[in-house]
Amino acid sequence: MPAPLIGITGSRDKSASGLPVVSLTEAYVNAVIAAGGLPVIIPVNTPPDAYAGLFDRLDGILFSGGGDIDIARFNGQPHPRVYEVDLDRDDLEINLVQMAAKNSKPFMGICRGIQVINVALGGTLYTDIGDQFPGAQRHDWYPNIPRDHRPHTVNVLPGTRLAEIIGAGDTPVNSLHHQGLQTIAPVLRPTAYAPDGLLEGVELPGHPFGLGVQWHPEWLQSMETMRTLFRAFVQAAAA
Repeated sequence: MPAPLIGITGSRDKSASGLPVVSLTEAYVNAVIAAGGLPVIIPVNTPPDAYAGLFDRLDGILFSGGGDIDIARFNGQPHPRVYEVDLDRDDLEINLVQMAAKNSKPFMGICRGIQVINVALGGTLYTDIGDQFPGAQRHDWYPNIPRDHRPHTVNVLPGTRLAEIIGAGDTPVNSLHHQGLQTIAPVLRPTAYAPDGLLEGVELPGHPFGLGVQWHPEWLQSMETMRTLFRAFVQAAAA
């Protein structure tokens, strides 16, 4: 049986010589390969008339981390820390989330990815946690900090798909974001919370595999639970 084809959304960047490039941190690719999947990068400039054909060819979709979503997509509060907004990427990812949710295609979102899932399905975001979420702890442990630094835990709720995969209760995670989920989309259910009450995990009930996490499990592959999360996603895509 061939390895399932996992599309991973990329971003825009520039090479050292200033040339435009499609960018994706290698950790995502390595985690998918280790879990038994065959990764392909989805370019941010994929034309809209190609979305359906691309979607049909993929067995699963991984929505990666990156810059912020255009606040117009969720009537967000303007903030000076909003950065690297890419309207093409927003359009691509929001459409793919909606298609995956409707058509039972396995999908997973990481960091920006959980935020895209929430916005695509009708939720909203804090455009800066520190200024807008009372009592927030620090969540933006970047840059110049090891990507696997785990400054807090998340409490995984029992009875959720996430708990079935990595276990219920507290687990240490990394934290590389300044935005977060504010109002959860009506079709989603919460799966994990940070100690300050910030929602850091969601899933789509009744879907073969539709979930998002705010932390970066691709950088925590020394943890068996995080390897298991990728394996569960790839196995769902293989099915």
